[in-house]
Amino acid sequence: MATNENLPPKVIKQLAKELKSLDESPPEGIKVGVNDDDFSIIYADIEGPAGTPYENGVFRMKLLLSHDFPHSPPKGYFLTKIFHPNIATNGEICVNTLKKDWNPSLGLRHILIVVRCLLIEPFPESALNEQAGKMLLENYDEYARHARLYTGIHAKPKLKFKSGAICESTTALNVEQHNTSVLNVEQKNAASGAGLSLPTPLTPATASTKGSNNPDHQHQQSTAPATETGVGGIGIVGISGTAPKKEGLPKVHADKKKMDARKRSLKRL
Repeated sequence: MATNENLPPKVIKQLAKELKSLDESPPEGIKVGVNDDDFSIIYADIEGPAGTPYENGVFRMKLLLSHDFPHSPPKGYFLTKIFHPNIATNGEICVNTLKKDWNPSLGLRHILIVVRCLLIEPFPESALNEQAGKMLLENYDEYARHARLYTGIHAKPKLKFKSGAICESTTALNVEQHNTSVLNVEQKNAASGAGLSLPTPLTPATASTKGSNNPDHQHQQSTAPATETGVGGIGIVGISGTAPKKEGLPKVHADKKKMDARKRSLKRL
């Protein structure tokens, strides 16, 4: 999946439009592909123009887009070895469009067309490959022989870019940007909600207090036995909230009545 880590979203959106246009309506002799791992790298296969030493060759190149593109020009490199005055041995491309003549309004289509035109009309005065530049000025036939030799050895037809790959990458990129936006919103909501205090669960004491409205619960509380400590450490069992009954008093009164009855009987005798 393509990423947007190296480029701002506005630039990514514009590139997606350009790449889709290049895929649906490619310039003559140019086929464009994208790097699924990095959207800031653009690949292109350029067919050698007819009537040049590069005819029948297919040259793969890449454009590297910096983080401040399009304010600064991309860097161009040929990945296929080529004998050309304006292309260094490491593949770097020297053309004014990517140097002093750069304009942020220039698009990818314009850049690729200029690079292909460079194969038709080299500029030996600003050569990066001095050997090729000198040979072109002094002996064109020798230069052309070298260029054809390189073309026959290195510029063989490449594996074609997968049809529709650009559209798939740009679609995946749009989905990724949407998912990233949604994730950012969710993270902001989570951060703002972190400061809100959540209700704490009821403690057992609170729960038992609220449960006291239940008549059955009240009955259980009112009838629960409570143990108190009496004289001599003997436990007296009574009802919670009421004074314990004095069970010894009725017995004392009964014994006294019996004694009084006996005294009256004795007096009669």
